[in-house]
Amino acid sequence: MSETPAGTSEKRGFFGTIMQFFREVIGELKKVVTPTRKELINYTLVVLGFVIFMMLLVTVLDLLFGKLSGFVFGGSPIWPLWG
Repeated sequence: MSETPAGTSEKRGFFGTIMQFFREVIGELKKVVTPTRKELINYTLVVLGFVIFMMLLVTVLDLLFGKLSGFVFGGSPIWPLWG
């Protein structure tokens, strides 16, 4: 229940609660600021750079752990890495 300015609690019905929810959603959406084209390009490049970095990191770790497990459990040589 919400408090009115007078300090008394106001009971809302089912539809009143739903309408209050939508009023609050619209109020929050009015606060949203869309980025400029320059900001959007910058954010996109940062995300793509991070994703590429993480892909390289996971690839290298997968290669190393795969070779290490092959050496430990299968007796295969660690070097060359690509063979």
